[in-house]
Amino acid sequence: MTSNPIDRPGPRRQVLAWACYDWANSAFATVVIAGFFPVFFKEFWAADLAVTESTRALGYASSTASLILVCVAPLLGALADQLGAKKRFLLFFTALGVLATGGLFWLAAGHWLAALSLYLLGLLGFLASNIFNDALITDIAAPGDYERVSSLAYALGYLGGGLLFALNVVMVLTPTTFGLADQGQAVQVAFLGVALWWAVFTLPLALLVPESRGQGGKTLGAALRGAFAELAQTFRTIRLLRNTFLFLIAYWFYIDGVDTIIFMAVDFGLSLGFPASSLMVALLITQFVGFPAALVFGHLGTRWGPKPSILLAIGVYLLVVAAASQMQQLAHFYALAVAIGLVQGGVQALSRALFAGLIPAGQTAELFGFYNMVGKFGAVLGPFLVGTTAALTGDPRLSLLPILALFLIGALLLTRVDVAAGRAAARA
Repeated sequence: MTSNPIDRPGPRRQVLAWACYDWANSAFATVVIAGFFPVFFKEFWAADLAVTESTRALGYASSTASLILVCVAPLLGALADQLGAKKRFLLFFTALGVLATGGLFWLAAGHWLAALSLYLLGLLGFLASNIFNDALITDIAAPGDYERVSSLAYALGYLGGGLLFALNVVMVLTPTTFGLADQGQAVQVAFLGVALWWAVFTLPLALLVPESRGQGGKTLGAALRGAFAELAQTFRTIRLLRNTFLFLIAYWFYIDGVDTIIFMAVDFGLSLGFPASSLMVALLITQFVGFPAALVFGHLGTRWGPKPSILLAIGVYLLVVAAASQMQQLAHFYALAVAIGLVQGGVQALSRALFAGLIPAGQTAELFGFYNMVGKFGAVLGPFLVGTTAALTGDPRLSLLPILALFLIGALLLTRVDVAAGRAAARA
């Protein structure tokens, strides 16, 4: 296997161009996934369906996107490594996400199946593009800079997604101020705005970010055969890289806890009787606190190392979950939104940076395919535990307590990861 890894930090403009992609695609995560689509789907496109039917349809679409990613992520990554085409794959899936999101603008009320189909395609574009964006970090930064560069990208993502979401919330609350007929039209314009935002702010990466050449000179058929062969080898490689394998298991547990809180927070607040508008404010709080906090965690990761910094973030999550079980007032929800904002970006950014240092050069897209596969597959257990606990106890305050086990198991396994030995094994 040949590769052309970049062993020194890239020019600052390359780093900023790569980090700008988090600014670009976080608009989809914040405005579409977490913000407007679930509510607008129920109240506009699927208004004629029973509430339970629309909830089930939305859940199936999200699960389908994650399942598809779990199945194809490693193969896509291996193929990108074979062709030296991480950037081209990223731009293809970005285009898919942009077109699908923009298409939501044109859908009239009642077209719930078309809306769900476009949402599924948008999710696939978003999730798959992240594989190749993550992998490009090894092409624009030296190993000693992974923590700082990854945290910068997540910080920009929180800031960009938060700014656009704040504008969209104001637009929905006061549509006539923006020359719009009503709130429904404002939400549709918000979807179109996300598509444009995502496309425009991807341009710096498209124009300025380099990538290693891969194995070069292969036809697509030869690259596919090589990708399948490399997948089998990669399974063996991951098993041989003990600390990399152990980290992936630890990541599976604690990121499941992180993602479950992201996915279930709004539902948790609604179950306690808090108004939806207040929950949107809480989401904005998390976004804007997450911007400086991710930068701080970047510095902590550089000074302390990524593993102790991730363990600190997990400790905060343990306190958050314990406090949520005693929640009584909306002010408590806001306080926990601040606490989550302090660590959410940090744990995500430093996990990406730590994994980047534990994998061999020349296989970054393929191995980040595994990394993203583990992350998405991990988002299955937590919501199931929360739903089951809520059904058994009848108390939403207790429903998050099983997540404590996910964080504790993840932290325990992470303490057993020898980062120095893992990095040396990856280089070897």
